[in-house]
Amino acid sequence: MNNRGVVIAPGQGPASSLTPGRSTMLKLLGEATAGSIMLFEETMPAGTKSTFHLHHDSDEVGYVLSGEFTFMIGGEVTAGGAGTCAFMPRGVPHTWKCVGPEAGRVVFLYTPAKAGGLIEEQQRTGRGFSAMSKADLAELLQRHGWALLGPSPL
Repeated sequence: MNNRGVVIAPGQGPASSLTPGRSTMLKLLGEATAGSIMLFEETMPAGTKSTFHLHHDSDEVGYVLSGEFTFMIGGEVTAGGAGTCAFMPRGVPHTWKCVGPEAGRVVFLYTPAKAGGLIEEQQRTGRGFSAMSKADLAELLQRHGWALLGPSPL
Protein backbone atom coordinates (compact mmCIF):
# COMPACT_ATOMS: atom_id res chain seq x y z
CA MET A 1 0.00 0.00 0.00
CA ASN A 2 1.15 3.51 -0.76
CA ASN A 3 2.27 5.12 2.50
CA ARG A 4 1.81 8.66 1.19
CA GLY A 5 -1.37 10.56 1.83
CA VAL A 6 -3.23 12.40 -0.91
CA VAL A 7 -5.22 15.63 -0.54
CA ILE A 8 -7.23 17.02 -3.44
CA ALA A 9 -8.56 20.55 -2.88
CA PRO A 10 -12.14 21.51 -3.80
CA GLY A 11 -12.49 22.06 -7.54
CA GLN A 12 -9.19 20.28 -8.20
CA GLY A 13 -8.53 17.08 -10.10
CA PRO A 14 -8.65 16.11 -13.76
CA ALA A 15 -12.06 17.04 -15.20
CA SER A 16 -13.89 16.15 -18.37
CA SER A 17 -17.27 16.21 -20.02
CA LEU A 18 -17.87 13.36 -22.48
CA THR A 19 -21.58 14.18 -22.65
CA PRO A 20 -23.11 17.69 -22.79
CA GLY A 21 -24.14 18.87 -19.33
CA ARG A 22 -22.39 15.97 -17.61
CA SER A 23 -19.01 16.48 -15.97
CA THR A 24 -16.63 14.20 -14.13
CA MET A 25 -13.87 15.30 -11.77
CA LEU A 26 -11.40 12.62 -10.75
CA LYS A 27 -10.35 12.89 -7.12
CA LEU A 28 -8.39 9.76 -6.17
CA LEU A 29 -6.80 7.71 -8.93
CA GLY A 30 -6.13 4.02 -8.44
CA GLU A 31 -2.42 4.61 -8.95
CA ALA A 32 -2.33 7.16 -6.09
CA THR A 33 -3.91 4.65 -3.68
CA ALA A 34 -1.88 1.60 -4.76
CA GLY A 35 -5.04 0.16 -6.30
CA SER A 36 -7.03 0.36 -3.06
CA ILE A 37 -9.73 2.82 -4.18
CA MET A 38 -10.68 5.14 -7.03
CA LEU A 39 -13.01 8.08 -6.36
CA PHE A 40 -14.62 10.70 -8.59
CA GLU A 41 -17.37 13.30 -8.46
CA GLU A 42 -19.95 13.51 -11.23
CA THR A 43 -22.45 16.25 -12.00
CA MET A 44 -25.29 15.42 -14.40
CA PRO A 45 -28.54 16.93 -15.64
CA ALA A 46 -31.92 15.54 -14.62
CA GLY A 47 -32.79 12.43 -16.63
CA THR A 48 -29.19 11.19 -16.88
CA LYS A 49 -28.84 7.47 -16.27
CA SER A 50 -26.08 4.91 -16.30
CA THR A 51 -26.03 1.78 -18.39
CA PHE A 52 -27.22 -1.41 -16.73
CA HIS A 53 -23.93 -3.03 -15.76
CA LEU A 54 -21.87 -4.83 -13.17
CA HIS A 55 -18.27 -4.93 -12.00
CA HIS A 56 -16.63 -8.34 -11.66
CA ASP A 57 -13.80 -7.31 -9.34
CA SER A 58 -14.81 -4.06 -7.57
CA ASP A 59 -17.51 -2.87 -5.21
CA GLU A 60 -19.01 0.55 -5.96
CA VAL A 61 -20.41 3.19 -3.61
CA GLY A 62 -22.45 6.20 -4.71
CA TYR A 63 -22.96 9.07 -2.26
CA VAL A 64 -25.50 11.71 -3.36
CA LEU A 65 -24.34 15.28 -2.74
CA SER A 66 -27.32 16.98 -4.40
CA GLY A 67 -30.33 16.16 -6.54
CA GLU A 68 -32.64 13.13 -6.47
CA PHE A 69 -31.58 9.68 -7.65
CA THR A 70 -33.05 6.26 -8.12
CA PHE A 71 -30.73 3.27 -7.71
CA MET A 72 -31.51 -0.25 -8.93
CA ILE A 73 -29.22 -2.80 -7.28
CA GLY A 74 -30.02 -6.39 -8.16
CA GLY A 75 -33.81 -6.30 -8.34
CA GLU A 76 -34.29 -3.67 -5.63
CA VAL A 77 -35.14 -0.06 -6.53
CA THR A 78 -34.57 2.73 -4.01
CA ALA A 79 -34.79 6.52 -4.36
CA GLY A 80 -33.14 9.24 -2.32
CA GLY A 81 -31.70 12.72 -2.23
CA ALA A 82 -28.66 14.39 -0.69
CA GLY A 83 -27.04 12.15 1.89
CA THR A 84 -28.22 8.91 0.28
CA CYS A 85 -25.48 6.29 0.14
CA ALA A 86 -25.79 3.30 -2.22
CA PHE A 87 -23.55 0.21 -2.02
CA MET A 88 -23.35 -1.81 -5.23
CA PRO A 89 -21.49 -5.08 -4.56
CA ARG A 90 -19.23 -6.63 -7.18
CA GLY A 91 -21.03 -9.10 -9.39
CA VAL A 92 -24.48 -7.53 -8.79
CA PRO A 93 -26.21 -5.81 -11.75
CA HIS A 94 -26.99 -2.17 -11.08
CA THR A 95 -27.93 1.17 -12.61
CA TRP A 96 -28.89 4.64 -11.43
CA LYS A 97 -30.83 7.64 -12.72
CA CYS A 98 -30.97 11.35 -11.79
CA VAL A 99 -34.75 11.68 -11.36
CA GLY A 100 -35.23 15.09 -9.76
CA PRO A 101 -36.13 18.29 -11.57
CA GLU A 102 -32.58 19.65 -11.27
CA ALA A 103 -29.01 18.52 -11.87
CA GLY A 104 -27.52 16.06 -9.44
CA ARG A 105 -24.07 15.46 -8.01
CA VAL A 106 -22.72 12.14 -6.78
CA VAL A 107 -19.37 10.94 -5.46
CA PHE A 108 -18.60 7.43 -6.74
CA LEU A 109 -15.98 5.16 -5.20
CA TYR A 110 -14.63 1.81 -6.43
CA THR A 111 -12.77 -0.64 -4.20
CA PRO A 112 -10.47 -2.10 -5.21
CA ALA A 113 -9.78 0.52 -7.85
CA LYS A 114 -9.82 -1.80 -10.91
CA ALA A 115 -13.31 -0.84 -12.18
CA GLY A 116 -12.48 2.86 -11.69
CA GLY A 117 -9.66 2.43 -14.19
CA LEU A 118 -12.31 2.52 -16.92
CA ILE A 119 -13.43 5.99 -15.80
CA GLU A 120 -9.80 7.12 -15.57
CA GLU A 121 -9.10 5.85 -19.09
CA GLN A 122 -12.18 7.54 -20.54
CA GLN A 123 -11.08 10.76 -18.85
CA ARG A 124 -7.56 10.46 -20.25
CA THR A 125 -8.63 9.53 -23.81
CA GLY A 126 -11.88 11.51 -24.07
CA ARG A 127 -13.61 8.44 -25.57
CA GLY A 128 -17.04 7.38 -24.36
CA PHE A 129 -18.56 3.99 -25.12
CA SER A 130 -20.35 5.25 -28.24
CA ALA A 131 -17.06 6.46 -29.79
CA MET A 132 -15.48 2.99 -29.63
CA SER A 133 -15.56 0.06 -31.99
CA LYS A 134 -17.16 -3.11 -30.63
CA ALA A 135 -13.72 -4.73 -30.34
CA ASP A 136 -12.20 -1.73 -28.50
CA LEU A 137 -15.18 -1.55 -26.15
CA ALA A 138 -15.04 -5.28 -25.39
CA GLU A 139 -11.32 -5.04 -24.62
CA LEU A 140 -11.81 -1.98 -22.37
CA LEU A 141 -14.62 -3.64 -20.43
CA GLN A 142 -12.70 -6.88 -19.99
CA ARG A 143 -9.52 -5.12 -18.85
CA HIS A 144 -11.37 -3.15 -16.16
CA GLY A 145 -13.73 -5.94 -15.06
CA TRP A 146 -17.01 -4.45 -16.34
CA ALA A 147 -19.94 -6.14 -18.05
CA LEU A 148 -22.55 -4.04 -19.86
CA LEU A 149 -25.94 -5.72 -19.50
CA GLY A 150 -27.96 -3.35 -21.68
CA PRO A 151 -29.85 -0.10 -21.39
CA SER A 152 -31.03 1.02 -17.98
CA PRO A 153 -34.48 -0.31 -17.04
CA LEU A 154 -35.03 2.87 -15.00
